Amino acid sequence: MTHLARDALLLAERNLRRIPRNPDLLVAFTFQPVMFVVLFSYVFGGAISTPGFEYIDFFLPGIAVQMIAFGGYATALGISDDLRKGLIDRFRSLPMARAAVLTGRTISDGALNCLALLVMTVAGVLIGFDFKTDLAHVVAGYGLILLFGYAMSWVYAFIGLISSTPEAASALITIIIFPLTFVSSAYVPTDSMPPVLEAIANVNPITTVVDAMRSLWAGTPAGSDIAGALAWCAGLIAVFSVLATARYRQAVVR
Repeated sequence: MTHLARDALLLAERNLRRIPRNPDLLVAFTFQPVMFVVLFSYVFGGAISTPGFEYIDFFLPGIAVQMIAFGGYATALGISDDLRKGLIDRFRSLPMARAAVLTGRTISDGALNCLALLVMTVAGVLIGFDFKTDLAHVVAGYGLILLFGYAMSWVYAFIGLISSTPEAASALITIIIFPLTFVSSAYVPTDSMPPVLEAIANVNPITTVVDAMRSLWAGTPAGSDIAGALAWCAGLIAVFSVLATARYRQAVVR
């Protein structure tokens, strides 16, 4: 475990060192959150009814979850690209823990998610967002959303490993993740949707995590949302870490 932790941290550092050489990724984690917060707040804020909330207070927990859900996008593309270029084969020749490749990716994703959350929070506060709960609940909200981001990183790692090219990984992510984020409570109350979409949104894990975030940041009744969000995170990590690791072993053997 000591070797795994050391190797994973070294590879996480390697992934983060690539960011200055790929400034478009840094833009995605800084400018894009600000753009989404500002545009959605001012374009849709006056048209969407959110009883009991200013739209920015309703919306920011949702857009934070959406941005974190997409935060592992670089993981899928990066792993797919590394496989295609033969970099994974080079890692195999080194005296390092095999699991470190995927673990290092998920750790670096967590660091980038922290940056995206910081930028998004500052942008939200500047245009009127206000936490309605105490510091402990606010911190718990950040912990929950980072845990969800870590879980999604394993999902993206698996997608990157099963995709033949980075372009295929990008297309697969769009097909899977976009419907999940838009058919949820991230942007509008689910009761404003047609019955079929409302039923889908109510069982959507994104909705569960968003509602849990609103209870922690905006003081809405929590119900079972926090426990449900934690269960989803644990389930995603348990399932996709196993699937990604098994697929990785197959990929490096071929």
